[in-house]
Amino acid sequence: MPQNVVLPGPAPWGFRLTGGIDFNQPLIITRITPGSKASAANLSPGDVILAIDGYGTENMTHNDAQERIKAASHQLCLKIERAESRLWSPKFQKTAKHIPLK
Repeated sequence: MPQNVVLPGPAPWGFRLTGGIDFNQPLIITRITPGSKASAANLSPGDVILAIDGYGTENMTHNDAQERIKAASHQLCLKIERAESRLWSPKFQKTAKHIPLK
């Protein structure tokens, strides 16, 4: 079931994507930066981007998607389809202890 996710602006948003009509693939989030706006919005690797600021991505090239994301200034609205099983992504923990290497 599609979900709408709103990231407060401005950039950086904190995610990387692959795909586009020029690659014959849907636009898919492949990486989330720990502690980023994308992480706070609970985006995950494997999420498929169906729309960017109300524009459907089914006919978008990778570059078109990047430009549409870059054009967002006050907020970025994404419609996503959550993958059935989440891809592994490292968790970020601000209270992590420093462990010296021996």
